[in-house]
Amino acid sequence: METAIIHEWLVTLAGAESVLHSIYKLYPGTIYTLFHDPDQVKGTIWDESRIKTSLLQRIPFGRKHHRAFLPLFPMAIEQFDLRDHKLIISSSYAVAKGVLNSSDQLHICYCHSPMRYIWDLTFEYLEAAGLKGGAKSFLVRLMLHYIRMWDTLSANRVNEYVANSKYIANRIWKCYNRHARVIYPPVDVDRFHVDDKKENYFVTISRLVPYKRVDLIVHAFNHLKLPLVVIGDGPAMKDLKKIALPNVEFVGQRSAQEVETLLSKARAFVFSAEEDFGIVNVEAQASGLPVIAFGRGGALETVIDGKTGLFFYKQNPLCIIEAVQEFLSKEETFDPLEIRKNAEKFPRSRFEKEFKEFVDEAWDKFPYK
Repeated sequence: METAIIHEWLVTLAGAESVLHSIYKLYPGTIYTLFHDPDQVKGTIWDESRIKTSLLQRIPFGRKHHRAFLPLFPMAIEQFDLRDHKLIISSSYAVAKGVLNSSDQLHICYCHSPMRYIWDLTFEYLEAAGLKGGAKSFLVRLMLHYIRMWDTLSANRVNEYVANSKYIANRIWKCYNRHARVIYPPVDVDRFHVDDKKENYFVTISRLVPYKRVDLIVHAFNHLKLPLVVIGDGPAMKDLKKIALPNVEFVGQRSAQEVETLLSKARAFVFSAEEDFGIVNVEAQASGLPVIAFGRGGALETVIDGKTGLFFYKQNPLCIIEAVQEFLSKEETFDPLEIRKNAEKFPRSRFEKEFKEFVDEAWDKFPYK
């Protein structure tokens, strides 16, 4: 029995692709994806995998600007013919869960998040895109309305949901009225190490896009005059550089080894986004770093306040400033080895064991084999 594995797009290597890697390792089969950019995922397991792409793959510049084709995603994902597969596993944060399947196929969805831009972050996305009003805003809102309807309908095509955090399980219930088993995603904690030789800087890692709210961290460190290293790239880089003072350094995308070194030598990790799980917060703790994070979402499940980090509860520079100042007053109380122990709760081996047990149990109970 060959498994069908559905993933929105294979054009980068991030947390969702790490989950996909483990799923593929456990249940090798054909990967169905809207877009695949071999150059961006070169040197990985995907080089030798059987991958089928959607009709959108043929659009010029589609792989590079895939998000621009959002209105076509529901139709495109429904064109995959999965009749040869009895087991379907989707790794979904947008439309992957919406593939067509029949009652004699078992569909398990590992849900990273319901689509944020059509649900709880709709107004933030519209504001960031300059679409608060006007004719274009009306058309975009109408499009989102219909995608929201499709998303709700297609949620019923899934037999079993798995969520990457309790926070996302709650969102799945709110959006789709479906229960989900929580299995935390894999983190390669063994890649990271604790270094006793610290240097005088704080660090953050993020895609530089508006909803990650890196601008708040930059404003806070402008005021604090403390060294900050920003790792990552994205469309917001230019605007962030404009507001940053000389104590804030943007180093762009870095190799895995460079990231590991930059993390291990920092004083603390700062993160201002509301994350579904937040793999990067766990990676920072695997490096022995205290995490100063926004106290909502997945961070509440990965960071222990006062022991492995500190929370701030409003997304504004003042709250980040106050949290950093609190950290400075307590810095000596944080034990890097204890912080790393917390990260060791989330290894890849744990994810693979729990996910395999869940899928095998669901398959054993499935009556239409």
